[in-house]
Amino acid sequence: GSAPDRLVGGSAAFAERVEIHEMATQSGIMTMRPVTGGLTIAPGQTVELKPGGLHVMFMGLSRPLAEGQSVKVTLEFETAGKVEIDLAVGGLGARQAPAGEHSHH
Repeated sequence: GSAPDRLVGGSAAFAERVEIHEMATQSGIMTMRPVTGGLTIAPGQTVELKPGGLHVMFMGLSRPLAEGQSVKVTLEFETAGKVEIDLAVGGLGARQAPAGEHSHH
């Protein structure tokens, strides 16, 4: 878009909460924490959410998710509002999204 937007959260039928998290290495120690205040996306820029960096964290799963399964998730943006996407479930410990199965805002 022509103006910045902020990814502020989301929802999924299979999880109690959907949070945006960030993994980083600080002083040789890997840390993971929620992104407070939302994730700002600058005009004309792409932000990729993937394991090992900025990612979506599903908390309080109501059912197990199976590798290869597709799940519906609603991402909520400050300006754009709610955007429903389909995500492919990767294997435990996956370091990247399954081929051809990621979305950008």
